[in-house]
Amino acid sequence: MTGSSRVVAVLGPTNTGKTTYAIERMLGHRTGVIGLPLRLLAREVYDRIVELRGPSVVALVTGEERIVPPRTQYWVCTVEAMPEGMGVDFLAVDEIQLCADPERGHVFTDRLLRARGLSETVFLGSDTMRGPIRELVPEASFVYRERMSQLLYAGAKKISRMPARSAIVGFSVDNVYAIAELIRRQKGGAAVVMGALSPRTRNAQVALYQNGEVDYLVATDAIGMGLNLDIDHVAFSALTKFDGRRMRPLAPNELAQIAGRAGRGMKNGTFGVTGEASPLDDGVAGAIMDHRFTPLKKLNWRNAALSFGSIERLIASLEESPPGETLVRARESDDLTALKMLGSVAEVQARATDGPSVRLLWDVCRIPDFRGISHAEHAGLLEVIYGHLHERGAVPHDFMARQIRRIDRTDGDIDTLSKRLAFIRTWTYVAQRKGWVEDESHWREESRAVEDRVSDALHERLTQRFVDRRTSVLLRRLKQKEALLAEVNDKGEVTVEGEFVGRLDGFRFAPDKAAQGPEAKTLKAASVQALVPHFHLRADRFYNAPDTEIDFTEQGGLMWGDAAVGKLVAGAEPLKPQVEVFVDEAAGPDVAAKVQRRLQHFIDRKVAALFEPLLNMQKDEAMTGLARGFAFRMVENLGIIPRADVAQEVKDLDQDARGLLRKHGIRFGQFTIFMPLLLKPAPTRLRLVLWGLAGGLSEFPEAPPPGLVTVPADTGAADGYHAMAGYRAAGERAIRIDMLERLADMLRSEDSRGGFEAKADMLSITGMTLEQFANLMEGLGYRAEKGERVKVKPAPAAEAPAAAEGGETGTQEPGEPAAADAAPDNTETPAETPAAAAEAPAEATEAPADTAEARADAAEVPAETAETPAEPAEPPAEPADAPVETPEPAAEPVAEPAAEAAADAPGDATAEAAPESEVFYTFTWGRQRPSGQGQRGQRRGGGDRDRDASGGKPQGRKGGGKPRRDGGKPQGRKGRDGPRDQQKGAKTYSARPPRQEKKIDPDNPFAAALMALKDDKSDK
Repeated sequence: MTGSSRVVAVLGPTNTGKTTYAIERMLGHRTGVIGLPLRLLAREVYDRIVELRGPSVVALVTGEERIVPPRTQYWVCTVEAMPEGMGVDFLAVDEIQLCADPERGHVFTDRLLRARGLSETVFLGSDTMRGPIRELVPEASFVYRERMSQLLYAGAKKISRMPARSAIVGFSVDNVYAIAELIRRQKGGAAVVMGALSPRTRNAQVALYQNGEVDYLVATDAIGMGLNLDIDHVAFSALTKFDGRRMRPLAPNELAQIAGRAGRGMKNGTFGVTGEASPLDDGVAGAIMDHRFTPLKKLNWRNAALSFGSIERLIASLEESPPGETLVRARESDDLTALKMLGSVAEVQARATDGPSVRLLWDVCRIPDFRGISHAEHAGLLEVIYGHLHERGAVPHDFMARQIRRIDRTDGDIDTLSKRLAFIRTWTYVAQRKGWVEDESHWREESRAVEDRVSDALHERLTQRFVDRRTSVLLRRLKQKEALLAEVNDKGEVTVEGEFVGRLDGFRFAPDKAAQGPEAKTLKAASVQALVPHFHLRADRFYNAPDTEIDFTEQGGLMWGDAAVGKLVAGAEPLKPQVEVFVDEAAGPDVAAKVQRRLQHFIDRKVAALFEPLLNMQKDEAMTGLARGFAFRMVENLGIIPRADVAQEVKDLDQDARGLLRKHGIRFGQFTIFMPLLLKPAPTRLRLVLWGLAGGLSEFPEAPPPGLVTVPADTGAADGYHAMAGYRAAGERAIRIDMLERLADMLRSEDSRGGFEAKADMLSITGMTLEQFANLMEGLGYRAEKGERVKVKPAPAAEAPAAAEGGETGTQEPGEPAAADAAPDNTETPAETPAAAAEAPAEATEAPADTAEARADAAEVPAETAETPAEPAEPPAEPADAPVETPEPAAEPVAEPAAEAAADAPGDATAEAAPESEVFYTFTWGRQRPSGQGQRGQRRGGGDRDRDASGGKPQGRKGGGKPRRDGGKPQGRKGRDGPRDQQKGAKTYSARPPRQEKKIDPDNPFAAALMALKDDKSDK
């Protein structure tokens, strides 16, 4: 306790400017040194002095950092690293009340007793140290400094209600991280400050807070040691801490030291509790506000006069009892524990046999346990270092390289990087000790560089985890009531103040999905406000966009490019749908109205273009009476009506009414009344949407792929779907209605009672296999009987000339129509190939009132129930699918070569040649006639004329088939003379003169059908 310099104790609460006072006093001297409790605070003070005097005269010395210029005048150190015996003019020790700290108190007490400046010595700290200083340093004078602002107790607050510029204090790493995570979600982010952080990481985190990027700081009690931050409120998340040995409650003076960080300069501050911390007692809160604390009476002390004769003597000197009543022996610290553990190792005992070896051992034991793993682990590392130093005089180069190389990585999470930072601090400390490494400057720079890299990576991870920059930026700008600048790129990505916030889909903003809870609300509020100008600009561009940029989906959605901007809703009429827009409320009513008008114009024009025939028919004032009523039904059903649904209305239409309807493109088919123009893909797609809207369907069926004649039947679809799609369900598949009418024209010429086979044209027009066609016919009401027979091969090509000379066309396979019958004269010409039939557009069938259509209209009902003209004199016609019976000579040119070939062939080959077989189907009408209508006379009497077209057989002559030009009998029937194949074309002759035929009345509704029959006869 020596020294003749002026000793001053500057005491008082926090925020009194004591540290600033000491710096000013030191700079008033030529040389000086100041000891600070934390290296974080030492770095802060160093930076302040460097700004005032420059880096060339200021040194920074801590356990892990050493910056000593050649012309150093001022030393900024941690208390443990203060150099001794330098003879500086000024010396100061900050936070001198830490003399009572159970861990480090003995170091501060030693500086209080032995550290002096040549001219001036200053001790800075709490007024609780007045008594011990007066007793231990009698020559000291006291200066009391009042707090420059008031400190008020604010009670308990939830973290969600924590005011801006607040510091929340935790006493464990887990607690700090949990609080920081919670604040990030609710407030946009927080900076994290802990004593274990490197100065570089700590400064970077503090900069986030000080620069206003975040409004909250989460820290340990390290902020209580003189860190000067812009804090308005300090909240304690707990009132107990682990002091290294046990959990203990914080004393009022310790709480005051931390709470005093609130309010800097002349600005008042508040303190309180949060989380699980219980409210402070009134007495404790009052003591903190009034700075009234129990004076310290005991200071921790450890003998500084050490004996290095042996390990035992060193330990004994460290455990000596202190003189006087004010000092108490400090509890065993980490360095003493390490010394005792190493002193029991035989190898260490063998090395530490003299004073220098024992002193070296003690220096090694004073390496702090930065890793904090366990005493045994720490002692093991110290043993290795001591072995190298004692044996080689320095830690080997390759050993240092291996240790640092393992740590020099920046990957991993916060915990991993924190551990690496703790590990590198050990080697940074070793490199800073003079003479401990072979190349001091290299390893100091290398360890420092690694620490900086790991520190930067740790700062980045802390920021990523605990700071949502965009939310904090947006919140700050909103509080400042500044206009936010938003940008939208061509992909719809929205950035506000440079931060990605979400996407703009049409006129709706979708916040970033990564944001949740309060963060998402804040993000959307700020983003929508910034997007208001963009909504108006986008609405103007949309209103002027061409219709080619807008489209509707099969589910009724309205799209502008890839963005959904609205949807269709049902209107008063099927052809007048309305529009519902997708526009954010924040965009304003003007934007919504503009979008609504543009979409309504689009859909109105789309309906007008695709359903022009319907709309023109609706506007035709010349159409009256039944025709107008039927036109209304067509409009109501969007241009397609199954004939069975309007059978009576069709019967009631006269020829004039039909003519008016045909003029507008309506075709009266046997199965469907439709407008061929509306079967195109585009009208069909829109028709299904309008039909779904009118029917109130929750999910609209999709249109079949364009160009297909048949598609799989959708058994689960709503009633009417196939008709609206332009198809009719028949069996497992559905056939396009225009192609079905072509097929019906072909079927009229067939013997549906006696049975017929499918023609090649029938398969061609449907694009089906024979089995698929059979299923289709069953769906249309026919019975399909499967059979198998020997396949008749066609005549060889070489025999064709002989057949031609005989006037024959060659052998005809069963079911193949004759040349004259391949394309009936009363039907439209079918597509040449299945592909052509599939790809033929619907408009190919729009020829008005063709022969087949006229026949269907004239019949209105199946042939079985229609009145037929008088039977011709010829014998009953043979079914259309019967084999063509040819004269006898026609068969010989074909049979003889075959017989000769068989005779010339070896006998065994003839026996082995099995006949080739083929599968065929015979189709007959399968539906039953209503009771009481089974007599032919009743059919002729017209009683069945009014039957529905879908309930009877296809139209044909009495007997079920059209008269055959070859005069043959119906296929598959037997006469009295035996099987059909034994009857060779029998004919009947009459000597009577031909009966003069009655002229056909052109106004007769059956005129077209009778004319066709007449033409048929004339061809005979």
